[in-house]
Amino acid sequence: MIEVTQAPTSPFVRKVRIASAMKGLDDKVVYLDPEKDKERCANLRAANPLEKVPAARLEDGTLVFDSHVICEYLDTLSPTPRLFPAGGRERLETLTLGALADGIMDASILVVYEGRFRTPETWHQPWVDKQQAKVDTSVAFLESHISEWKGHPDYGHVSIACALGFLDLRQGGKWRKSSPKLVQWLDRFAAAVPAFAKTAPPS
Repeated sequence: MIEVTQAPTSPFVRKVRIASAMKGLDDKVVYLDPEKDKERCANLRAANPLEKVPAARLEDGTLVFDSHVICEYLDTLSPTPRLFPAGGRERLETLTLGALADGIMDASILVVYEGRFRTPETWHQPWVDKQQAKVDTSVAFLESHISEWKGHPDYGHVSIACALGFLDLRQGGKWRKSSPKLVQWLDRFAAAVPAFAKTAPPS
């Protein structure tokens, strides 16, 4: 079995869960609960120099991180659907879309952490505003540039869906008011990928 560390609300873990489900590999992956599997989680996290989730330990003991690398490994275990194009412009577009999604998630998590770990009087508001601006400009970019999939969503589409889902969770879906095309896109993604609903984080 492939062991994967998780956090219930992590959009990066959600990417792995969706990729696993799309590839039909759920019987080969076990997600370690930080409460129920404390020892295994601690051992896997200790071996990960970044101490971030998700990290994975493969069947042969190899340590793999981060979510992008884990998803790409899962893509090699089953021929269909192909989440990472083999090469060329199509692969470049997929990876770029995934990188944009990761940037949205990183920036929004930093905004969350500022409110969670610092008192309001110690906030550096210009820094918070800068992170939120990254989120807002990226969403505006996607509203004008989001691409449809050919046959099935790929890794880039999965990543964007998880980023938008995280904004729904942590920012109350404010992005939806100014992004009607993106809202429709996410609805189509959810219809095409049942795992998106099944992996929804607890509110």
